[in-house]
Amino acid sequence: MIQALEALGTEFLWDGADLVVTPGTLAGPATIDCGLAGTVMRFLPPLSLLATGEISFDGDSGARTRPMHTTIESLRALGANIAAEQPSLPFTVTGLGQVEGGELEIDASDSSQFVSGLLLSAPRFKNGLSLTHVGDHLPSMPHIEMTLATLRSRGVSARAESDTHWVAEPGPIAGGEVVIEPDLSNAGPFLAAAMVASGQVKIPHWPEATTQVGFHYLDILSKMGAQVELTNGTLTVVGSGSIRGIDIDLSAAGELTPTIAGLCALAETRSTLTGIRHLRGHETDRLAALATEINNLGGKVTELEDGLVIDPAPLHGGLWHSYHDHRMATAGAIIGLAVPGVEVENIETTSKTMPEFASMWLQMLESK
Repeated sequence: MIQALEALGTEFLWDGADLVVTPGTLAGPATIDCGLAGTVMRFLPPLSLLATGEISFDGDSGARTRPMHTTIESLRALGANIAAEQPSLPFTVTGLGQVEGGELEIDASDSSQFVSGLLLSAPRFKNGLSLTHVGDHLPSMPHIEMTLATLRSRGVSARAESDTHWVAEPGPIAGGEVVIEPDLSNAGPFLAAAMVASGQVKIPHWPEATTQVGFHYLDILSKMGAQVELTNGTLTVVGSGSIRGIDIDLSAAGELTPTIAGLCALAETRSTLTGIRHLRGHETDRLAALATEINNLGGKVTELEDGLVIDPAPLHGGLWHSYHDHRMATAGAIIGLAVPGVEVENIETTSKTMPEFASMWLQMLESK
């Protein structure tokens, strides 16, 4: 993300653990490497409309399979000239330098990122944006709430008119000082480890309230049998020696699915995870990948159109494929704590969101 924004003219300077960001004039030509990051490929194209010149977007082979039709068509509806052979990466945007904005309808059924990407740039549109979702069920609503809260914290008038209609008014975006919360979703595998190993894990700096979907772990892990306590900013999870299955709609917290599925594969009772059809368009088809990998270890997983049914079954060792997906890799690591002989292929794919995952995992185990 930093490299992409630098290519468009933004200045970044590390000052110890602080990052100083200085906005500049948005301009091309530029080439944006999205890697496998959905936020880069869906947040930066709307911003590129405010630049001048050609901005080219591409990414890893896996990124080229991810849904981008909504982004491309929404930018065209806003007046952009886009050269794209397919409704996916790669494509090139000819920046307008300005955007009229106004009313726009999109189908964001595949990802809330389509909504967030447009709203984040909308205050710079001449008429702001009145955005309506017209498709099926919209996943990951908390991420949209996070987007609106972030805009409001910078002085932008942004609001939800309904569950499918949002408004961002035009106006200045204030700078200031922002404290970035810990990534609660990334904490999930470590919390799950406490349950698998009947141990205890503490996560400091856990917020008392947040829009992050990782906050759902408190309720989910408790229902699955863990002892969960949040005291003075430290979250403590203690394994009880057993893992209960769970019947849950994860539509609001889909990114937690691989971690939860890893626990479900080790649970004593059946689990049903639903509301997560959109995971088929993530770094990989996560529903198919989870079913395949758990079943390859002797598990009993049945795919649903929008989820998974996971029944108890004795597991054995084997190779766990990561699919170049950071959350698939960590799910394999969770199961490997309980099942001897599980080898996670390419654990370094976790570097997408946590470059030190492998060393942190080993450090956790050594601290027992």
